[in-house]
Amino acid sequence: MGKFITLEGGEGCGKSTQAAILADRLESLGFTVRRVREPGGTRLAELVRGLLKDEREDPPCDRAELLLFLAARAQLVEKVIHPALASGDWVVSDRFSDSTFAYQGYGRGMDLDVIKTANAFACANLAPDLTLLLDVPPDVAASRMRRREHATQTAADRIELAGERFHARLREGFEALAAAEPGRIIKIDAAGRPEDVAEGIWNQVKRFL
Repeated sequence: MGKFITLEGGEGCGKSTQAAILADRLESLGFTVRRVREPGGTRLAELVRGLLKDEREDPPCDRAELLLFLAARAQLVEKVIHPALASGDWVVSDRFSDSTFAYQGYGRGMDLDVIKTANAFACANLAPDLTLLLDVPPDVAASRMRRREHATQTAADRIELAGERFHARLREGFEALAAAEPGRIIKIDAAGRPEDVAEGIWNQVKRFL
């Protein structure tokens, strides 16, 4: 079996950048790496991603939001992640189950036990070998998101616009998840330069090589 590594954190923490850096570094050592994102990674899951981010007409209620995320995850696990791991490939994912507990559990206030049961079903009890939690102060995250919107000429999506209290709760949620599973979830200070953050991540990944 290959190794399954996930990158987690709030908006603006740099997950996508660091996932790309990590995947490239592993590939340079000869590993076959499948890089995925959540929600997304399959045609069905990418369609769900569009539904989840769009707030213009009929935004999902909290329960619908949870179920849509889980549906996208089930498809990604079945069609991409499980086959890749079975082939001995490494999988690097921009978000996975911990985001559901942080966003829908702590952020939206949904029952964590309900989420745990539903998520286990959706991903067939698959859990990452290592989760890297990228943590940045709220002001740094907000500044990064503004720069990203300006650079890409895009507006913030529905979840990014959920408000300061929501994002404070989900940061507390990620902290609680890390405290509950310190062997799997490693907190990374992601406020610095991307190359410094990447080195901190690599120091944690090296123990799997």
